[in-house]
Amino acid sequence: MTEGAQALRWDASFPSLRLNGSGCRQFLHGQTSAAIDQAPDHQLIRSCWLTATGRVQALLEVRLDPEGAEVLVLCGDAEAVLTGFDRVIFPADRVKIAQSGHRRRLQRLRQAPQPLRWDQDVLWLAGTSLPSDWEILNLASREQLEHWRLSHGLPFSNHELNGDTNPLELGLGDWVSLDKGCYLGQETMAKLASRDGVKQKLRCWTVQAAGALSTCPEIGDTLRHNGERAGTITSALQEGNSWRGLALIRRGALQQPSLELSTGSQAVSLDEPPAFQECGGTQVS
Repeated sequence: MTEGAQALRWDASFPSLRLNGSGCRQFLHGQTSAAIDQAPDHQLIRSCWLTATGRVQALLEVRLDPEGAEVLVLCGDAEAVLTGFDRVIFPADRVKIAQSGHRRRLQRLRQAPQPLRWDQDVLWLAGTSLPSDWEILNLASREQLEHWRLSHGLPFSNHELNGDTNPLELGLGDWVSLDKGCYLGQETMAKLASRDGVKQKLRCWTVQAAGALSTCPEIGDTLRHNGERAGTITSALQEGNSWRGLALIRRGALQQPSLELSTGSQAVSLDEPPAFQECGGTQVS
């Protein structure tokens, strides 16, 4: 995605849940990582659904309204979210929940390293007709969409969201509120943030090659430094004779400008993802 990247759109449908009742704000505030109880109606809220030990189970977008809330499951298992929410709803919560089908979602693709403007760049479409300012955007191909995701360092694949990673490792600090009260996974998040306790962090990597690479990087490949394991590739995309992707890098190797592929001698350059947010950041709209 090079020239004209700003004129592309991501256009896809995602499963959504419908919550009705006067207790929806408090319920979602306690079950997800974002500060929801004081958020205004119709604002786009990005939030994580975590395990009790702080592992990411799903990435959510939430919009509140006077009757309750709609929750779009951007990444993760929507059935698991529905079951998990329903399991902890009690009559006193004043919440009713149901699966509401799929919601068409559009996102304007800004070229990295431009900051992502989620509230401006994301549209939940109610009908079938596109607004005129969205109609002029070209539909991104699968490869263009993956290039955009990797260029920003967005952990939207199941190799980053694998049930073993937490938001602070993935750079989702602006999807997590450290200032609100108790919520699912809050104790672990607070400990990790206060002690800077993450053991690995997501990084963008590239392999530049004038000719064909002797070994093609693959998801799951190990990255090494001085022969020692330093990280694991979680996403990979070929661009001509070069490659780019994402990798989870161990804390001790984060300051290294490059690592080596364990399957060859190629040097893999590392950079902090433009979208990576440490904990304590505020959501950028």
